[in-house]
Amino acid sequence: MHLCTIVLFQKGVVAMNSAIVYVHGRGGSPKEADRYRQLFRHAYDVIGFDYASAYPWEAQLEFPAYLSSLHSRYSKVLLIAQSIGAYFSVVSLSEMPIEKAMIISPIVDMEKLILAMMERAGVTEDELHVRSEIKTPSGERLSWTYLTFAREHPITWGIPTSILYAENDAITSLDAITDFARTTSSELTVMPDGEHWFHTEDQMRFLDDWIMRSIPASIPRPAARRARL
Repeated sequence: MHLCTIVLFQKGVVAMNSAIVYVHGRGGSPKEADRYRQLFRHAYDVIGFDYASAYPWEAQLEFPAYLSSLHSRYSKVLLIAQSIGAYFSVVSLSEMPIEKAMIISPIVDMEKLILAMMERAGVTEDELHVRSEIKTPSGERLSWTYLTFAREHPITWGIPTSILYAENDAITSLDAITDFARTTSSELTVMPDGEHWFHTEDQMRFLDDWIMRSIPASIPRPAARRARL
């Protein structure tokens, strides 16, 4: 019998003892979890995490507390996280009992990303150190505190993980994601001609197929029929 077998019927609601938590990226919404809720509706409770953290040091407090609250209700918790939501997850949840993580277009080298933004804006480290924060012409806000955090908190991640990366990702380089996958023993899938933000019909079909393949055989799988959104 699968571990996520229905355990309770109450007022027409099916309660399961396995959950998938979805962590959205910048500008995203926990409502994006609806896509995964349709894919997994017969196997998991899918929960969109409406987090308040704007910085990774805030996530290090908020994310573990939230996951701990879920573990009091579910025997197994899986993670789907995207972009900056994936970065917040990997810097804050490495010690949590997560059955499997599936991360989409993750930011895996924040220091390198900030330094690249500084170079494009013509900002030196000394200048950023003195001014603490600088708003660039493109609207990005550079932060000395953020750069320092990234340097002092390298990612250590041992949770079984599958990564979906797009060939044309303009935020994370192929070298960076390949190195991260190697050092964390993660499974890496690269979508040819894809973008950091998966949004076209072909991209979302590729994402759905990848998600279905990424669920380990030891974990209950959703129904094979693809949900139409």
